[in-house]
Amino acid sequence: MAHTLTRDRRQIADRIVRFDDLKPCYDAFIDTRTPGSDQKENFTIIGPGVSENPNQHVHIAEPHGFNIGGARQPPGCTNSQHSHDTAEVFYVHSGTWRVDLGEHGEDAQAVLREGDLISIPTRVFRGFTNVGEDIGFLWAVLGGDDPGRVLWAPQVFDMATQYGLVLMEDGMLVDTAKGEVVPKGKRRMPVTTREQCDALQRFSQDQTEACVVRAGTSGPTGPFDAIEGVTETYLIGAGRLDWPHGFRVSEIAIRPGAAIPDYILDVPDVWFVQAGEVICAFGDDATVCGPGDTVTFPRGETRSLRNDGDVTATLVAVRGGDEEARIALT
Repeated sequence: MAHTLTRDRRQIADRIVRFDDLKPCYDAFIDTRTPGSDQKENFTIIGPGVSENPNQHVHIAEPHGFNIGGARQPPGCTNSQHSHDTAEVFYVHSGTWRVDLGEHGEDAQAVLREGDLISIPTRVFRGFTNVGEDIGFLWAVLGGDDPGRVLWAPQVFDMATQYGLVLMEDGMLVDTAKGEVVPKGKRRMPVTTREQCDALQRFSQDQTEACVVRAGTSGPTGPFDAIEGVTETYLIGAGRLDWPHGFRVSEIAIRPGAAIPDYILDVPDVWFVQAGEVICAFGDDATVCGPGDTVTFPRGETRSLRNDGDVTATLVAVRGGDEEARIALT
């Protein structure tokens, strides 16, 4: 079924976060003033994320069962050691990144390049640095509607104190260097204890590499792989990264002239364009999405994707739930 681009794009526009329209937060976390960490941009694309700044812009607040976020950092910029209680997945859109595991980032490392993916298990200290020569962008998926709060390594609190930042027990960040004061009746977040640190998992180099799917790696195929001109490879939910995340992730390639025809899905269905362009459509509305754009389709609504360009379009699809979603082609 062919779609025409509509003049009124307000409906589909509300479901797309354009890469060029991303609104960053420059002081989302307690390490925002630490030299080497003070130039990072944090993005909350879908869901509340884990930002400690109440002024963080949320592009799409609708609950999906998972969160979508992003980080853009110049060369040498670091996100300090921290841990999460839900899944954290990074897909490299651009740049070269090193992920460091352990309280001081010395347990294991993984260097990631464009198209690589890493799923970091819960309750593991991790940090990441742009080790390339250009500005890089990580697209991220966090588990749960509420991914909770970040647990920072103890040294991060020490560094924050030097630059006037105070983290409160409810997750709020107070910037005393800007004249903010700790609100009455609120308690400061206690510094992470040695017992808390020792209770976290520690990963070896081999265990860390087992959490990575390299670009171009073959793996189990998804339901769209049967469509002519389309390939779908599971990155999470089948194959090596098959432990429960609360969502599944696939990488999908659509060759020029190929299309994923109208289909219906009853779970959250989010797409990220890694390369090329596709026409995304639902209902009677359609628009072109390009590199770095994120689109979420309404549950139960007929949707489709088509590549009218001259190059293969590569996309990442996140579908809610740990079980393979039932996709109904219409």
